[in-house]
Amino acid sequence: MRSLRNWLVCVVACLGGLAISGASADDGKVTKYVRYQVGDVVSYGVIDGDKVIKLDGDLFGKPTRTSTSHALRDVKLLVPTKPSQVLAMAGNYKSHLKEAEIPPKFQIVQPFFKSPSCLVPHGANIVIPPGTNEVHFEAELVLVIGKTAKNVPESKALEYVFGVTCGNDVSARDWQKDDVQWWRAKGTDTFGPCGPYLVTGLNADDLRVQMRVNGQTLQDQSTKDFIHNCAKQVSVVSQHITLHPGDLIFTGTPGKTSAIKPGDVCEVEIQGIGILKNNVTAAK
Repeated sequence: MRSLRNWLVCVVACLGGLAISGASADDGKVTKYVRYQVGDVVSYGVIDGDKVIKLDGDLFGKPTRTSTSHALRDVKLLVPTKPSQVLAMAGNYKSHLKEAEIPPKFQIVQPFFKSPSCLVPHGANIVIPPGTNEVHFEAELVLVIGKTAKNVPESKALEYVFGVTCGNDVSARDWQKDDVQWWRAKGTDTFGPCGPYLVTGLNADDLRVQMRVNGQTLQDQSTKDFIHNCAKQVSVVSQHITLHPGDLIFTGTPGKTSAIKPGDVCEVEIQGIGILKNNVTAAK
């Protein structure tokens, strides 16, 4: 009986270690945070039903709930953080690689940079710029770093992740193919929709990721199919680049992607997080 009890304790402890809990008073449960604006004031808040409770203090420290609240419908939702760096993973699902076996170069973590200025929130427009004829959607889970990470071992990497959000790694395929670097193909303004919620307490390596364009589901796969899991991604990046609280890592897109055009509506839905919705427009 004692051995069975000990075995159950070990199982619970192991399963608990998979969840990303954040660094807040809400450790141990699924909690949704937002970065929002009311008038000229930008704040962090925690979702409580249909309300946003304003937080005081550093979100990545020990914030406290205040007595100030707003109806969720009355606030302007912003990109969940203001990152100093935005990284993204290339070729992190076998279904996206178009090859029967994983090519050698994708058998190691392959991050690239997106510009922080490409980020736009839920509800903002994805703007197709002049000069490209093939802009694709890419539904992705996004990791939000919670504390400074440098040379982090894979076994401890999830301790440096605050939570997760939804992302769309919008990509100009013609520029991506022909340019020496992916700076404009992946980092052009509005090419990084992100949000609306920053969620803690989820198992980031087992979440359903979907992309709908005009209501039609075009991507649908679980993050359990990652080639490189979340801990591996964070650990490898931290060996070369110091990550800071609020930094973002787009974790890769599954399956096939296709072109979007002005008038389209993109929705990224991720299990436990919510829906990131953005309309597509042409540059004026």
